Amino acid sequence: MAVGVWWCALHPAAPHLALVSVTMCLIRPFGRPIVRLEVVVLATLVCVLVAVAVRSKSSDDAATRVEPTSFTGSVRVVDDPQPFSNSTRLIIDVDGRRCEVWARRYSIRARVASVSAGEYLTVSGHVEQLSRSRYDRVRWQHVLCEFRVDWVGDVTEGSLAAQASNRVRSLVTKVGDHIGGERGALFRGLVIGDDRDQPLEMLQRFRSGGLSHLTAVSGQNVALILAAATPLIRRLAPKTQVVTSLLVIGWFVLITRSEPSILRAGLMAAIAVIAASKGRRIEPIRALSIAVICLILIDPLLAASVGFHLSVGATFGVMAIGPIVTSCLPFPSKIAVPVGVTLGAQIGVLLPALLVFQRAPLVALPANLLAVPVAGLVMMVGMPIAIVVALVPSVARVMVPPLDLGVWWVDAVARVAAACEPSSQWPGIFVSLLISSCVAVVAASRKIGRLRAKHGG
Repeated sequence: MAVGVWWCALHPAAPHLALVSVTMCLIRPFGRPIVRLEVVVLATLVCVLVAVAVRSKSSDDAATRVEPTSFTGSVRVVDDPQPFSNSTRLIIDVDGRRCEVWARRYSIRARVASVSAGEYLTVSGHVEQLSRSRYDRVRWQHVLCEFRVDWVGDVTEGSLAAQASNRVRSLVTKVGDHIGGERGALFRGLVIGDDRDQPLEMLQRFRSGGLSHLTAVSGQNVALILAAATPLIRRLAPKTQVVTSLLVIGWFVLITRSEPSILRAGLMAAIAVIAASKGRRIEPIRALSIAVICLILIDPLLAASVGFHLSVGATFGVMAIGPIVTSCLPFPSKIAVPVGVTLGAQIGVLLPALLVFQRAPLVALPANLLAVPVAGLVMMVGMPIAIVVALVPSVARVMVPPLDLGVWWVDAVARVAAACEPSSQWPGIFVSLLISSCVAVVAASRKIGRLRAKHGG
C-alpha cells in the first residue's frame, strides 16, 4: 500500500493510478470469496490513491500557471538561508506561493544571511516562473516560482512558535561557535541539522565515507531526544506521559525545520507512543508503512524528496534486512547486531544512493560502526548541554570540551574513511550488490521453507 501511494504521488497520471489500483485489487489472497470488509478496504485505498494523485497533479499545474509580476511587501521566510560560494538561497512565501530567492549581490546576501525561518522580511522584486527542470528539483519543497530581488528591507519576528524554535537553535549555535571552525559547524549539523556553515570539503569526505547522514539531522535524532527525555517523562502520570512525549516529538520536529527524515521518524515515534498508551505493540514495519502513507497523503510532494527516500530506505533496511543479515553472521550478538543493522541500512539506501549519487561507499560499514555511536552521544546530549550552558555560562569550559572531542572523533573517522575509499565507485557498487543478492537469496529460501512447512511439503 505504501509503495502504491508513493508511486501515485510521483506519477499522478491516470495510467499509473489505474495500474496501481488494479495491482492492489489483485494481490488479495486467492481461494476464498471476497467479503464486504475487503470491498470497503479496497475502495478506501483506491480513494486514497486518487486523492494523492489529484493533489500532486494540482501542485504541478500551479507551477505552470505562475504569471510574472512585481511585488513589494512583507514575506514570510520559509527556511533558513543556504550560503553558496557566490550566492545565498532563500525560500520565501509570497502571497501564499513559495518562491526561491538567489541573492547574488553582496549587499543583499549580507542582509538575508542573518534571517531565520519563520521571520518576516520586507522585499521588493519580481515573481518569475521556474524552468521545468528546476521545478522538478525543488518541487518537494513546494517552491513554485523564483523571486528576483531588487532590495531587502526590515526583518520582523515571526510567530511565538517560530521565536521559540529559533531561540533553541541559537543556543546550539552558540555552543558550536564555542567549539569553533569546521567542528562547530558539524556539531550544529549533528544536533539540529544546521549544515549551512559546513564547507564543501567536509560534505564531500562524509559522503565518500558513507557518513553523509551525520552531516545533517536524521531520524535517529528523534529516538535519541526521546531517550534523553525519558527519565523525566517517566515521573509523570500515564496520560501526561503520552501528551508530554508527543509534545517533545513535535517540538523537536519544529526545531529541526521539519526535515523529511524527521517527519518520518517523528510520526513513527508518535504512532508507537499512542499504541503503547493503549497497551498495544505495533510492528515497526507496519508503523513505517502507516507513517509513509499518512505523510504522502498530507504532502504528496514529499515523495520526490531524496532525503525522504534515504530515510525510509534506511529504516526499512534496519527493520527488515538487518535481522536477516544478523542471523547469517558467525559472530557473537554484541558484534553481529551492530554489523547487521549497519549493513541492513546500507542495503536499504542502495537503490536511491546509486540513482542520485552513483556511488556506494566501500568503507561505509567500518566508518559507521566507528562514528555512529559517538555521534549518537553528541546528538543526545548536545541540546541539553546547550540549554545548561545558556543558563550557567561558567560550566561551558567543563561541558563543551567532551562535546568537542566527540565531534573531533566523528570528523576524524570521516577523514580516514574518505582517504581509504577507492577513487573508482565500482568496488563499492560491486560489493553492495553482491551482499544485497546474498541477502535476497537467504530471504527467498526462508520464505520458500516456511511455505513448504505450512503446506506440509
